[in-house]
Amino acid sequence: MYVGALVGPGLLLVPALAVQAAGPASILAWLGVLALSAPLAWTFVTLAVRYPTAEGVAAYVRAAFGETAAGVAGTCFVGGVFVGAPAVALTGGLYVAELTESGTGVAVAVGLAIAGAVLAANAVSLRLSSGVQLALASVLVGIVALAVLVALPGNVTRNWTPFAPHGWWAVGTAANILMWLIFGWEAMAQLAGDFRRPDRDLPRAAAIAFGTITLLYAGLGVATIVVTADASSHVPLADLMAVGFGEVGRAATALLALVLTMGAMNVYVGSSAKLVEALVKARALPRWLSDGTDRDIPRRPLVVLGVLCVCLLGVLAAGVMTPDGLIRATSACFVAVYVLALAAAVRLLTGRQQIAAVVALALVCVVGVFSAGYLLVPALAAGLAIAVRRSASRRALVSADPSSPREEVTVGTQAECPVGSAEGHR
Repeated sequence: MYVGALVGPGLLLVPALAVQAAGPASILAWLGVLALSAPLAWTFVTLAVRYPTAEGVAAYVRAAFGETAAGVAGTCFVGGVFVGAPAVALTGGLYVAELTESGTGVAVAVGLAIAGAVLAANAVSLRLSSGVQLALASVLVGIVALAVLVALPGNVTRNWTPFAPHGWWAVGTAANILMWLIFGWEAMAQLAGDFRRPDRDLPRAAAIAFGTITLLYAGLGVATIVVTADASSHVPLADLMAVGFGEVGRAATALLALVLTMGAMNVYVGSSAKLVEALVKARALPRWLSDGTDRDIPRRPLVVLGVLCVCLLGVLAAGVMTPDGLIRATSACFVAVYVLALAAAVRLLTGRQQIAAVVALALVCVVGVFSAGYLLVPALAAGLAIAVRRSASRRALVSADPSSPREEVTVGTQAECPVGSAEGHR
């Protein structure tokens, strides 16, 4: 389950974007991101063992900094999902376009179809179970491992020169893109209470997951460099499979990409819609985002996400933005979430665990610098959360002021607690 929380559709596209950003020097970005994963994993495991709560990151941020900071973290997370969803849909579209030898227009059209199908399914509460998504992620791990084992022999010395064609600063940009692939170390924290012995079992699970992910990602990073000779490729996994299995492997990978992207979107879209509802109740998002109903999946957030998908994919079709732009905007949002969570860890933990949290926080901040202008996305999300909470606080103060006009009395009756009386003031 821990490996499944980390592995997702990003593996289908992100490795190629890292190579395009930094060339063969992207292997340094891979190594840096994997090195960052060690203190990240340790910090979140420690937090999970000490604070076994289903709220996960939000609970840590709330305990350290209060409700407003928790609202900011939740809103940045929603922003990451809402910007990342079109990127995931486009990933599936790119593989289908590759299979059919079509262009960007077909990729965008397929992406819109994927997004529409997932949103419609969630609107009628037809959700893919997390167990099915876990199975799909397991298949992806197997496919990636197979592709690496097939592609590396005989090719491992190819395409290593020039090593840093875009300069050394580009390594940081590649690391910023690759951050997409390590978001998920905090996910298992929400299940800490379900372990029989979380203090023993959760660290073991994290250690096994870290070893698996390190081998998988290191192999994939090298294989993408040595096999993807065409720097404009957006289907690195299909390129790897084609080395050993020809067009049959490429076609099979395209079909897998389509299923996997729809599965991942189905799980995350429904969960995020429910998170939006919770953030509205916590006064971190505007009230108009809430349906005010008891539906299993709120529909209004789905409508907002649908409009956003159409707009962003339309921008991609027009050539105004590239896929790496969506990836970096998404990474910027999750970097903001991690900064808040790790800052909370620094405040809540002590000893060696606190040192690990400090190291992880420093490294995440360094990678976050390379988000550059994309940091505007989480900044806008944070500003929205803070503005909504302040507005709600002002309304609460006005309604609590006994000298202000009132249309209704929420506690007691006007006869029992007349406005202006001692009981009314109390």
